[in-house]
Amino acid sequence: MSNFFLSDRKGSQANSRKRQVNSSKFSGSRNKKPKGKQSFKKTDYIDEDELASESDVTSDENEQTDEQVVDEETAQEKRLRLAKQYLAQLEKEEQNKKDSEDIDHDAIAHRLKQDVLEQIGKLQKRIASQYTQPSPDAIRVLRGHQLSITCLCISLDDKFVFSGSKDCSIIKWNLETGEKEGKILGCHKASKGSKGHSGHVLSLTVTTDNKFLASGGMDKVIHIWDPVSLQHIHTFKGHKDAVSGVAFRRGTRQLFSCSHDRTVKIWNLDEMAYVETLFGHEDSVTGIDSLSRDRAVTCGGRDRTLRVWKVVEESQLVFNAQGNMGSLDCVHLINEEHMVSGADNGSLSLWSVSKKKPLCTVPKAHSKPEGSPEENIPDESWITSLATLRSTDLLASAGSCDSCIKLWECGEGFRNLKQLFSVPMVGFVNALEFSNDGNTLIAGIGQEHRLGRWWKLKNAKNCLCVIPLKRTEQNGHKA
Repeated sequence: MSNFFLSDRKGSQANSRKRQVNSSKFSGSRNKKPKGKQSFKKTDYIDEDELASESDVTSDENEQTDEQVVDEETAQEKRLRLAKQYLAQLEKEEQNKKDSEDIDHDAIAHRLKQDVLEQIGKLQKRIASQYTQPSPDAIRVLRGHQLSITCLCISLDDKFVFSGSKDCSIIKWNLETGEKEGKILGCHKASKGSKGHSGHVLSLTVTTDNKFLASGGMDKVIHIWDPVSLQHIHTFKGHKDAVSGVAFRRGTRQLFSCSHDRTVKIWNLDEMAYVETLFGHEDSVTGIDSLSRDRAVTCGGRDRTLRVWKVVEESQLVFNAQGNMGSLDCVHLINEEHMVSGADNGSLSLWSVSKKKPLCTVPKAHSKPEGSPEENIPDESWITSLATLRSTDLLASAGSCDSCIKLWECGEGFRNLKQLFSVPMVGFVNALEFSNDGNTLIAGIGQEHRLGRWWKLKNAKNCLCVIPLKRTEQNGHKA
């Protein structure tokens, strides 16, 4: 697997050096073995009854030093103590759930195994088989944009959805009521002083603490907003072409962005500063995603590569797509070790960061519907958007013109893909996102493709579709 990494550190050498120094310090302190005893708690005292002579004082000081050494913890002893506390907490939680004195040790072991797998990025909860076809009557339609919806994101608490459009506006929706909570208007030449986008909004993302909302668009800039009040906070400039994707690293305020200028950039929102630029793609970067690790995955359009950017190591992993395709258009992480990609020939592929080739590929996962009246639409249906329910075996994909969203089940070890069912749609499904609880799928619909105007579906409506997902009951409890 080839590795190549170039970094533009102009204007950011201090930030990069600081990050590298902190990283090396952390790594060193973590890998070094403790020498002797490390002090975590000190207790200084002298017994007043033993102050009779200088020799007695010296004797007491020696005794005091011995007692301190006994009371100190080594790093290993501290880890053992914390592990026992964590086990006790799990036992308490399981006992509260069962409301009995019997502790289910198997359940605790299962929880521990899932926690470990999630930390190393290999967790795959088997839940996809529980989902059933939703009723078309249950789908809610939210209308507010004048032109095609191009992107969306959901707050971590699943209360709000943010959508962006070709009309240059951003709308905040209340997911429960379906009402508009606010709207950021586009910035037109006639309205001076407006902080909105002057071009199509192509990407949206929100921090896990709901403090910052980032948007990128055709106007080459990234705007930072307050998700609550929708007030403008900051503008990042630096990309030389359309900003096609933005993604926050989970649990942090580190922002990744990708652009048609073939670069990936990193920004620090704590200091509202540019960090560095990553080079490697040979064509427009069309999609980006990130989870908890200090890395991002991107797809490079017509260079037909996926790249995993390992920021701390200053390297990248390059994955070359297989088969006859023109462009890799979208990518989404399933967990830290696996991802899914969609191409313009309708193929869907599963990848592992440890394998150079796809684990599996479904050719023509989306294709032109039979008897379609649109003669200028190609036989293959471009996969325009993907969504994954993190750390599970459930994912969704949408084609550009086959009028449906398909839900898939990843097989054991991500070795195959099985179609569960499809949800009929009319129009280009330009954006897809699962709610964090897995009970809802949100789709952004438009009459046109998010990145161009190759053709138009006049019978489609520019809207958000809120699709409630049904799950079967197992062991008397709803899954």
